[in-house]
Amino acid sequence: MIHHCVRFTIKPGTTPTQLEDALASLRNQGEVIPSVRSFLVGRDHGGEYEWGATFQIADLEGYWEYLIHPAHRRTDEIGLPFVDKFVSFDITDDPEPAYGDKIAALHRRRFDADPGLTELVSNLNRYEGSAAPGRHAV
Repeated sequence: MIHHCVRFTIKPGTTPTQLEDALASLRNQGEVIPSVRSFLVGRDHGGEYEWGATFQIADLEGYWEYLIHPAHRRTDEIGLPFVDKFVSFDITDDPEPAYGDKIAALHRRRFDADPGLTELVSNLNRYEGSAAPGRHAV
């Protein structure tokens, strides 16, 4: 099982409508992507981030489906222009030490296939974690 988690802060000047559209798009991902078993989108408490989301996915095949699903890409288009700082991480119960490298490889594959996504991410003030380009060497 994989828990894909994101935490983020919003750029100053983002309107409440823009924020709600981005949060609604995150919720839509959880509702329409078949591989998502459960999800939560809401306020982030206990750190420097304001908002967060988690998506529970069974395996790497489902994780890839989640990454390339049009609903996920739509959230990138709607939300990333208003994100200031972003971090993603994954928690898994798979004991294989290289599992993180496999997750990172899926992210690299997605970034390599989508230059527009790379451009959206390059406009963030800070971006780190499992989805960061170049995170792991495989």
